[in-house]
Amino acid sequence: MADPTGFEPAISSVTGWHVGPLHHGSVRRVRRIAGAPGVVVDPPGRRPSCNGPVLASRDGALHSRPMAPIIDLRSDTVTRPTPEMRRAMAMAEVGDDVFGDDPTVIALEERAAELLGKEAGLFVPSGTMGNLVAQLAHLGRGQETIAGREHHIVLDEAAGHAVVAGTSIRQLAERPDGTLDLDELRGAFRDPLDEHHPETGLVAMENTHAHSMGQPITPAYTARVAAIAHEHGVPLHVDGARLWNAAVALEVSGRDLAAPADSVTFCLSKGLACPIGSVLVGSRELIRRARRGRKLVGGGMRQVGVLAAAGLVALQDGADGMIERLAEDHANARRLAEALADLDGTESAGGIAQPEPGRLDPDRVRTNFVLFRVARDRAAFLEALRARGVLMIDYSHGQVRAVTHHGIEASDVDRVIAATAAALHETATRRIAEATPA
Repeated sequence: MADPTGFEPAISSVTGWHVGPLHHGSVRRVRRIAGAPGVVVDPPGRRPSCNGPVLASRDGALHSRPMAPIIDLRSDTVTRPTPEMRRAMAMAEVGDDVFGDDPTVIALEERAAELLGKEAGLFVPSGTMGNLVAQLAHLGRGQETIAGREHHIVLDEAAGHAVVAGTSIRQLAERPDGTLDLDELRGAFRDPLDEHHPETGLVAMENTHAHSMGQPITPAYTARVAAIAHEHGVPLHVDGARLWNAAVALEVSGRDLAAPADSVTFCLSKGLACPIGSVLVGSRELIRRARRGRKLVGGGMRQVGVLAAAGLVALQDGADGMIERLAEDHANARRLAEALADLDGTESAGGIAQPEPGRLDPDRVRTNFVLFRVARDRAAFLEALRARGVLMIDYSHGQVRAVTHHGIEASDVDRVIAATAAALHETATRRIAEATPA
């Protein structure tokens, strides 16, 4: 019987082995497989590829066997630019962005600012840089930001707030919907007259909120946070890496989500499928300061219109752009979660992603993130999944993360479900309690 994941049984039955092509003629691991004409040759660190597994016959000849393409759910950053983006990039009119005269970059910044209802925008290489230059624009050295303890700026930006901006972060616990308790937020502001304390200079939010399983944060909640911040004379910054996922999930405009905030950054290189880049938007004065911050951290770029052109394609209205189609990613993620919930060996993600133990709750999947745990050795499960041509990653709190994105179709979800079932079955006897101390 053929393996439903697209691999022949002789290949998929090899536990803990990569199946991939030869690399620079190097062969480090070879194993004979029952029923195969030869042995599988596995170079170190090489992942499965659409070129197919390479078999070495008894006479030493090498043969390639067709294999289904890899399905990569590690992140929505693995997307490839669309043909329309590639054409636009090839034909882009360019200038020198450091001098401020790249017309395609200017058009992208203006388009982003228009969509989010702000005065100006700044094109930066990454979301991390967008958040960092926003902090440099808003904060003085020694000041403090209030943010959730599982926000990206706290966990995943190499402490740039401390190393580069010279600021601290007062961390509050998030709730399962990705929000902060507003009473705790009010109590987190420092006494500006107490010389022992840092001065509170910024409140930061994340939308969508990754560690709560990509929950979208509503305009109403954002407005309440902004009101509290502004009462204390402090601006609000929204890390909107996946802001457009939130807009689509909530059926609101990006302008609605951004309106209460003083600055917002969003990624082009995630769900919008561009090859690189993020945009920071805010007032003209804020963007002027952020541009200086971008220069400080080495983010000044030259003929970067060849990249900005992809962003202009992504931000087009309707079916010509990449925003409306995010609903397809959400539907695929929800269908994947519903199937995973019924598989023996998957369970609640735990943490704020799903605090209740037991079965994975598909209702928690509202955008393109699926977080779950496996009652298995997690590394062994991921390796068994990888051997079947599906990539997921380990995530916080002992979780596994799968992220749907452009290029993942309904048929791919079917393959992922079958591969996950097979990987869970293969690793059923290899259970560990990851949270148990040694």
